[in-house]
Amino acid sequence: MYKQFMYMHIRQETPMPADTTTGAPAGTAVHGIRKVSTDPDWYAPYRISQAVRAGGFVHVSGQAGIDEQGRTVPGGFLEQGRQAFANLRRVLAAAGADPGDVVKVGIFVRDMRAHLDDVIRLRGEFLSEPYPADTLLEVSSLAQPDWLIEVEATALDR
Repeated sequence: MYKQFMYMHIRQETPMPADTTTGAPAGTAVHGIRKVSTDPDWYAPYRISQAVRAGGFVHVSGQAGIDEQGRTVPGGFLEQGRQAFANLRRVLAAAGADPGDVVKVGIFVRDMRAHLDDVIRLRGEFLSEPYPADTLLEVSSLAQPDWLIEVEATALDR
């Protein structure tokens, strides 16, 4: 299953010949999975989709506190968190969705003890009732050593 998903993901980004297994023409969504991205797409160099549409949902990849050039925003946890949620909002908008369509979030932080109250504040600034389901995890590291928070989400595809 993972290998099949990775093949479909790569087909979204790289034009390939017609799929001899499914008969799908080159460059089309396979099994209903379609890529969503913004311009600029700060994840393209890493072969990561900012989001994909599948099964009636928009699955947004983890968004960090980075600007449009991929640089970590200055400041501390709240500044990075606000930027991560702003990036999430931007990717949702590219899919025709907004934070009110979010049904599940995953929030990854480097120091839970120091930033739990900040996470609650950020949820209040960017999300509203009914609040989406949430998984909040402390992690030992994120993709870049200066990242303090990353936010992923699943939203309804309207």
